[in-house]
Amino acid sequence: MSTKRITIKQDGEEGSDQNVTFEIQDEGHTLGNALQNIISQYPDVGFCGYSIPSFLDNYLNFKIQTKNNVKSVDVLKRGLEDLIFLCEHILDKTKSAMK
Repeated sequence: MSTKRITIKQDGEEGSDQNVTFEIQDEGHTLGNALQNIISQYPDVGFCGYSIPSFLDNYLNFKIQTKNNVKSVDVLKRGLEDLIFLCEHILDKTKSAMK
C-alpha cells in the first residue's frame, strides 16, 4: 500500500516552480532542521524554511524559493539526496571508530 508523503502546495504565481511549499507527512523538526541547513547553503536558493503548524499536526511545511530559474522540487530532491549521503557517511565513520 502506497501513501503520498509529500504534497506540493504552489505559492506565488500560478505555475511558478521557484516558490513552492511542500507538505511532508509524518515528519517533524529532526528532518526539517537538517534539510533546511543543507538547502540554505545552495547558491540558487533565496529562501528556505520550515514550520510545523501545531503540535497536534503530524506534518511539516517546507518552503523553498529559488533563483535563476531553478525548480524548487529539484532543490528538494538534491537536499534529500545530500542528507542521505551525509547520514550514511556519519554512520560509516561511527562504525569504523567503534571497531
